[in-house]
Amino acid sequence: MDSVVFSGVGKRYRSLWALRDVHATFRRGEVVMVIGPNGSGKTTLIKCLLGLVRPTTGSIRVEGQVIGPDPGYRRSIGYMPQISQFPPSLTIGQLLDMMRDVRGLSPASADDGLVEELGLAAQLDKRLGALSGGTRQKVSAVLAFRSRPRILVMDEPTAGLDPVSARTVLDRAAALRSDGGTVLITSHLMEEVEALADRIAYLQEGHLRFLLPLSDVLRRTGADRLALALPKLLADPV
Repeated sequence: MDSVVFSGVGKRYRSLWALRDVHATFRRGEVVMVIGPNGSGKTTLIKCLLGLVRPTTGSIRVEGQVIGPDPGYRRSIGYMPQISQFPPSLTIGQLLDMMRDVRGLSPASADDGLVEELGLAAQLDKRLGALSGGTRQKVSAVLAFRSRPRILVMDEPTAGLDPVSARTVLDRAAALRSDGGTVLITSHLMEEVEALADRIAYLQEGHLRFLLPLSDVLRRTGADRLALALPKLLADPV
């Protein structure tokens, strides 16, 4: 069974189509990097998958279930947003406890390994409103992974992270893939794409221009780096 299937998905905001007739299948055991210019539809694609907005046309299936009003399918999805909105008066520890209860996790079932790996264990009493941007990203990473998701969505996950922490988070994403999970990552950093991606999804003006293995993108263009291959590939129809 495929993990996530978009079938003719479109999203219109008044007269603007943010997504147009997107057909895409994301498989188990792969990392897909979702890239494209600003305003290309990447964020809308993620929001549709997460149920934060309803598609205007088409449907989305998650592990065989068509997304509808019931949010239960979200239990299998971990999400690391680019910018997290946390209650400023709560401490890190209080937020982790609250979100564990929201997710219905027992202390034994929650994966809090990243708390130690990202150096948050000594900061659990710090209030969220006083955290730096990088520390907030670390908290987001912990929340995304702790329910042991089968599908992981990461929006610019390394923004604000130091190189060691960024590597730790990306290594966790690679491990989830090795365990049969599906990982979708939006990123503007070509180096991250090449290091981690199995396939590349390129969005432009709401259209999915292509969804191809990285190796195919390089082979078709004769380039040895994605940053060089993209302009060549986009100049011709796929």
